[in-house]
Amino acid sequence: MADATLTISSRNYSSWSLRGWLLCRMAGLDFEVELLSGSDSSTRAELLHLSPSFLVPRLTHGPVAVWDALAIGEYLNETYPGAALLPESVADRARCRAVSGEMHGGFINLRSALPMNLRAHIPGFRIFNGARGDIERIVAIVEDCLGRSGGPYLFGARPTLADAMYAPVCTRFRTYDVPLPFIAETYRDTILAWDLLAEWTQAAAEEPDEIEELDMEF
Repeated sequence: MADATLTISSRNYSSWSLRGWLLCRMAGLDFEVELLSGSDSSTRAELLHLSPSFLVPRLTHGPVAVWDALAIGEYLNETYPGAALLPESVADRARCRAVSGEMHGGFINLRSALPMNLRAHIPGFRIFNGARGDIERIVAIVEDCLGRSGGPYLFGARPTLADAMYAPVCTRFRTYDVPLPFIAETYRDTILAWDLLAEWTQAAAEEPDEIEELDMEF
């Protein structure tokens, strides 16, 4: 029996579920996945962007229950320090937390206008000004982090908490065919080629679609 359970909503649509799952895998945690039904009211509220707060992903690890992807990352970093979910230096750890927090609490226009949908590809998608400003800020973060670390991940040779937080945005860039400058494009491709993301994407392709309203948007 696995040591832990990660409760998620949808592999195809839920960026927060993806973040929590990536962090658990990066930490080397032995866990099983519990997938909530698309008919669950809280799941539908999350995926249709109707709820400002929700309790998935939720990690149950022995007596510990922790929800919210960023909190899961911090818990796993404390519990499995050898996994190096945060960079080594104090300055880099602070910057990693800062850019992860910015993703956690910001970019509302991008979330609304370009919802995550791994099975879709919409070339020529029209991006309005609000979402464009969010994209420009994400590009600036990526370029700054890679300029400091040398890449290929945001803080160097291996993925950290920040890469788990930014991975779903990279999938949105692919879904909506978002044009990017070279450095950001290269980072997007690095994340899309990440073996963990490829595993999740394959599972998403096989997931039954119970949220019809989401596909109706496209």
